[in-house]
Formats: sequence, C-alpha cells, structure tokens
Amino acid sequence: MSNRESEIKKGKNQFGTFKGVFLPSVLTIFGVIMYLRMGWVVGNVGIFGTIFIVSVSSAITLITAFSISSIATNMRVGAGGAYFMISRSLGVEAGAAIGIPLFFARAIGIAFYISGFAESMRMIAPGIPVTIVAVVSLILMTLLAYLSADIALKASMFILVVIIASLFSFFLGIFGNHDIASVNAIPEVENFWVVFAVFFPAVTGAEAGLSMSGDLKEPGRSIPIGTISAVLLGYVVYLAIPILLRVFVSEDLLRSDLYIVEKVARWRWLIIAGVWGASLSSSLGSLLGAPRTLQALARDKTMPSFLGKGHSKRDTPRVATAFAFFIALAAILMGDLDAIAPVLTMFFLVTYAALNLVAALEGMIGNPSWRPAFRTPWPIALLGSALCMVVMFMISAGATFISAIVVAGIYYFVAKRKFASGWIDIRRSVYLALSRYSIFKLIESEEHAKTWRPNILVLSGSPTKRMYLIELADAISHGKGFMTTASIHDDDSIREEKVIAMEKVVMTYLKEKKIPSLVEVIKATDRLSGVKTLISAYGIGPLTPNTVFIGASDEPGRSIEFAKIIKMVYAAKRNLVIVRENRDQELPHRKLRKIICWWGGRRNNANLMLVLSYLLQTSPEWRGSRLSLKTVVRDDREKESFEMETAGFTKSARLIADLETIVHPYGDSPLATTIKESSQGADLVMLGIKAPGEDESDEQYASYYEEFMQRTEGYPLLAAILIGQDIKFSEIFS
Repeated sequence: MSNRESEIKKGKNQFGTFKGVFLPSVLTIFGVIMYLRMGWVVGNVGIFGTIFIVSVSSAITLITAFSISSIATNMRVGAGGAYFMISRSLGVEAGAAIGIPLFFARAIGIAFYISGFAESMRMIAPGIPVTIVAVVSLILMTLLAYLSADIALKASMFILVVIIASLFSFFLGIFGNHDIASVNAIPEVENFWVVFAVFFPAVTGAEAGLSMSGDLKEPGRSIPIGTISAVLLGYVVYLAIPILLRVFVSEDLLRSDLYIVEKVARWRWLIIAGVWGASLSSSLGSLLGAPRTLQALARDKTMPSFLGKGHSKRDTPRVATAFAFFIALAAILMGDLDAIAPVLTMFFLVTYAALNLVAALEGMIGNPSWRPAFRTPWPIALLGSALCMVVMFMISAGATFISAIVVAGIYYFVAKRKFASGWIDIRRSVYLALSRYSIFKLIESEEHAKTWRPNILVLSGSPTKRMYLIELADAISHGKGFMTTASIHDDDSIREEKVIAMEKVVMTYLKEKKIPSLVEVIKATDRLSGVKTLISAYGIGPLTPNTVFIGASDEPGRSIEFAKIIKMVYAAKRNLVIVRENRDQELPHRKLRKIICWWGGRRNNANLMLVLSYLLQTSPEWRGSRLSLKTVVRDDREKESFEMETAGFTKSARLIADLETIVHPYGDSPLATTIKESSQGADLVMLGIKAPGEDESDEQYASYYEEFMQRTEGYPLLAAILIGQDIKFSEIFS
C-alpha cells in the first residue's frame, strides 16, 4: 500500500455496522412501495399470492446477501462495493460492464426518488410546481452528500426514526374501526407477474450498504451482519403489513385505493412523513453510493481519471458526486422516466446475478484462497443467480434484452482496450476447472474420424526463419484444433530461466502476428533426442499432438537424421507434414489461391490430404481457394474409369474440386517432370510420401527421402503428407 493510500485509509470515515451498512440498506428496502403498493398487491393476487411474491423476492435478496457475505469475509473489500467485488473476482471487464450501468442506474434512480417525493407533496398542496420542488430537493440532498457522508448518514438516522414512527402509526391504527368510503370503479385484477414486477424493486436494497465499503472500519464483519439483518427485517415487515391489511380490509378496496395504508393509520400525517422519508432516504442512499462506485471505476481507469479524485483526508468523492448530481438533474428535467424504469431495474438484478455467480464459482472451483468466514453453499448461490435471470425475463423481456446489449457492449469495449489490472481474478481458475472437466470427458469418449481435429506440433526452430511453416499450420488448425510451436536447443547446459525467457519471446512474437499457438521450448543433448521427447512426452491425455509439421531439410549429411525423425513420428502414430518453401516462387497477384492435391485414389494419404485441404479452405487466409485434384494414368481407358469414380466420390462427399487426369504412357518423358510441370502456378502442392517399411533401415529410407527431394525440386510451396494415425479418414467423407 502506498503512502498516499495509507493516508487516505487513516483519514477516511470509519463507519460501523449499523451506520455504514444496516442503515443505508434498510432505508432502501423501506421505500415508497411499502406505503403505496402493498394493499394493491394483496388486492390483486390475494394473501397467499402476496406471501409467495414477498417470500421469493426476499429469498433472492437474502441469497444475494449470503453471497455478498461470503465474498466480503474472504477478501479485503475496498471502495466501490458491488463493483469492487465483481471486478476483483471476474475481472475488470465484467466489473466495468456491470459497474458502469449500475452507477447510471443509481444516479438516475436519484431522480426517481426525488420526483416521487415532489409528487407526494401534492397530497397536501395540489397546485405545487413538482419540477421546481424536485430540483430544490435534489440540490439540498446533494449538498448533504457533498459536504460529508457522516452528516448525510446522521440525516438518515432522523429519516429512519420517521419511518419507524410511521410503521408504529400503521400497526396501531389497523386494529381500530375504519370508516373508509369505497371506490365506485373497481380496477380489473392484474396479471400475477405484473404485480410481481411492481413489488420486486421494494426488496432490492442488499447492495446499498456495499457502496460504503471503502468507508467501513471492518468491512469483512460489517457487510455480512448489516446486510443480512436488513434483509430479514424487511422480510418480516413486508409480511406483516399485507397480512394485517387482508384481515381488516376487503380485497376490492385494497385493489382500488392506493392510499389505504395512510387511511387505516392512527396518525395519517406520519404516513405522509414516512413516504417523504422513504423517498428522501432512498435518494440520499444513492447520492452516497453512486459516486463511490464511479470513483472506484475511475481509479481502475475504466472511466475518466478526474472522476476518481477524492477531497481531503476523508477522500470524499466530490467530483463524482457532482457528476451524479448533473445526471439526476438532467433526468428530472427530462420529465417522464417510466419508459426507462424497467431497464434500470434490470441493472440492479444483473448486479445481484453477478454477485451470486461470483460466490457460486468460487465455491465450485474451491481454490485454496477461497476461505470465507461466512460460507454460502455454491448451489444456493447459483440458484440465486438463476432466479435473478428468471425474474428479469418475467418483469420485462424487452428491458432484459436492452440491458444485456449494454452490458455486453461495455464488456467488449473494455476488453478491446486491454486495461491492465493490478489484481488476480478467478478467471484462470474457471478456465482450469472447465479444462479439467472437458479433458476427463474426452478421455471417456471414443475417438472417431468424424470428430477428428488437427492438434499440430510445429517443429519450427526459430519462428522468424520458418514463418511459412507456422502460417500454414495456423491456417489449418485455426479455430479447429490446438497448435504448438516448438523449438529444440541442442545444448542441455543452458539454464531453465533462459528457456522460459525464450518461450516468452516466441509467444510475444506469435501474438504480434495474431497466431494463436501454445509455445514449447526444450533443451536436449541433440536434435533427435529433443524431437523424441516432444513426440513422446508433450501433451496431456487426449490433447497430445496428432500431426507434426516440420520443415524439409536439404542440408547435406542430414538425410539419415531426417529419416530417423520421419520413422520416429510414424512409429508414434502421428501424422507428418513435411513443408518445403520455394524461395524463388513468384505467385500471381490474385485473391483466390490454388491448391493442388496429387491424388492416388482413396488411399489413406490421399484422404488426409483432402481433410487438410478442406480445413485450409475454411481458414480466413485461404477462404475461397480452388482445390484441384490431379492424378496420372497410363491410358485413356484408365482415365475414363478413374474420372467416373472420382466424380462420384467428390459429389457424395460434398466437395467442390476441379478434376484433372493426365495420361502419361510408358516410355514418355519422366513422370516426375510431368507432375512438376503440371504443378506450376499453384500456391500449395500436396503430395503423399511413402511410409517407412518395418525392415527398412535408416540408410534405405534416407536414400528414398533424398530421391523424393530431388524429384520435387522447383515445386511451389510443397506439403508432403504421411498418415500415421490409426484413423479411417475416408469415413469423414462418407
């Protein structure tokens, strides 16, 4: 921690559980809906429907409170509340994607609460100018929050007393005799989920105390106790009010009279004061919480840095408070806010879902670092997250869709900007857990040709010298399989630190070239033993490389070594692709490339060639390339038979390819010359090579390899294919 941070920490407000967490949470829960909508809810869905709505809504909030408590007791919670928890667990992208909309939702929410207060003033002064009252109220409440959080929370204490007094007035008055005039027009019964949607925002207050997390003396203790106790108290009150209303008031009257709570109260003016107190306390809570979320966002560089400035040793976010004020002011002056109200509710629910998801993931993964003092079982946290999503769609599918677009857009923007965070989140652990699960599932499943994917090991040496090899392997594996770029240093005396540094250099180079590849650098006594180590030991379970790419060698004296490598790869049942670059090749300037496969019928090498050609054609670099299948026959009769068979095969295999059959009678010019001449103008030529015989010596196979290299001298970019896997590639085309 820097000296500046230490000074801020010492000078900051050090609120306890009651004032810092319980008070803002319970004041947010005891809102206007408690006074103006509880009777309407009972009148529409009945007492059992109301108990269900209150219980499910409170269950979501309580589960979220449990999840918050688990997270808070496992980390040192800093400023920013929900944003801090999400960003430190799911990454800065997810934190910003939820934190930025949450800030704007709370800032615009200030306008809702203030406007509600101004509207309620008409109960005693019908002709009062609502907008002017709202603007003046906003200025006064902002001044409270702007000057000091301590002063604002002391004002909240007074508001809490007013709300308690109003509840006392209701409970005292409900048992008396009520002479309430019935309303002539009884509204129709509303749909259950419409009623649910109207009530649910009443219990969304679990995150209110979180926003003050940076001002708490003991956040790990205060957040669980304050949050859970506020939610439980809210549940008890929200159950008691509808039960008493149903006992003493008819359903028709409850449905038709929104002011029924005021009319049955012992002192009606206390209910009016409670409505005002609820409106003002909610606005004050948002005025304290929203700027602190914005301040944390700005300090993480996801919002302009000037918004993160703190004032005095208490680090009061005055700039962020002013920014929140102007957003709320603009919302008030805009007028009717009902159209965007559902979207704002969605952002609160997304926040709840994310907090529950964090606790669920941490519990599922079970990192050693996850040791919360308050432990929530991960299935419960996951249920809370799922319930939030269900409620979102029930309230408004349209608003859910809009909020999802906003969250996804911010996530994408922050991810593209590549913000460097100074903390470790759980994403790596999530990836590891998914990988572990997937690998064991792969082990249980049987490998089949139809599910084959190229897992390529590229023996590249220095990547800068054999980029053609890496680019071809990347084009084939891109988005379809794994690729590893491997280098062997035949000096086993080099230090391990240097090997790691080499890997990082290669990784950085490939990343700059936008080539997704794993990197493996090993040291060995010689090149042959290094290749043997990579082929026999590299990989995990079913994710071992199944295809080896290697650059052709024309160096004198290396033929035997190269023959040993080919035999080693073949014996290990790996496919082999030997690539030779033609440095003198001048390719025509065209967008569509041409691939030539010298096809000897449906033998295994030929089938693998077709698979690799097809994968190549689907890559961004080679998309739209023309595939030409060529073969050589001895006479016209053989030509006719071969063309008929090949045309039938390509049609049934749904392959688009040009067919060319070359008649080469005995005694004509050498066959190699004919093939070479017919290969000119291609961007890539694929040829099969002979598999090593069981009794064939290294010298014999080296002699064949040298002859093959001589025959293909002067070809365009060449890929010599040798199948080694026990896979029937022909089944891919069946």
